[in-house]
Amino acid sequence: MARIRVLVVDDHRIFAESLAAALAAEPDVDVSAAGSGPAALRTLERAVAESRRFDVMLVDADLGTCAAQPARAVHVPEPGDDSLVDGISLVAGVRSGQLAVRTVVLAEKDDPRRAALALQAGAAGWVAKDCSLQRLLTVIRGVLRDETHLPPALLTGVLRELTAARKHRTESERLVESLTPREREVLRCMVAGLGRKAVAERLFLSPHTVRTHMQNVLGKLGVHSTLAAVALARRAGVGPADLGLAGDVVERGGQLA
Repeated sequence: MARIRVLVVDDHRIFAESLAAALAAEPDVDVSAAGSGPAALRTLERAVAESRRFDVMLVDADLGTCAAQPARAVHVPEPGDDSLVDGISLVAGVRSGQLAVRTVVLAEKDDPRRAALALQAGAAGWVAKDCSLQRLLTVIRGVLRDETHLPPALLTGVLRELTAARKHRTESERLVESLTPREREVLRCMVAGLGRKAVAERLFLSPHTVRTHMQNVLGKLGVHSTLAAVALARRAGVGPADLGLAGDVVERGGQLA
């Protein structure tokens, strides 16, 4: 019998242990648990190194958050990053790290916007935490057949969110296309986290020239800070420049560094 290796990621220990025990009772399921995003990434990477990859990761949508600390926008964690990582960001980190595991997000409540973000981040499913064990097993086995699972009540809202996201992406792509090749190169450096001095060194330009390019980029994109420019660039699918050296921080108080 082919066994399914499942990783449960939830910082509520009782829930994680209860779910892991319920799944482990299935004859074809092996289960491990992790209590945080960084711990999950380390577990996945160790499993790959030992040639015992996980098949499915079940991750809490509200991982690392609480009422006083709402979930952040999607942030892809870097290797060795031990900061708090929410569930959807963890999904993005798994995809970015090319860790071949299907991910399913477990949520306390249905939220079309966050479900759409989860799918965009690479999740194969969104499941309510109060669903039955049999329903969860159906989803686990379904995503292994490359199926995508969403609650029917969420489908219309998620499609609406994805359509709106595509519209924003198209507009962002149009704005990025208005940049000159040099300005796009500078934008990629900004996405990579380089400040003015580091961009100047990388592109063999003077800091004054780089500052002019950065100001032109902000003006053409219609934004007022580098953070906003980077967010728009990411929506347009602009990736970071390949870095041969570490960069300094781009944003200081919302202004150009």
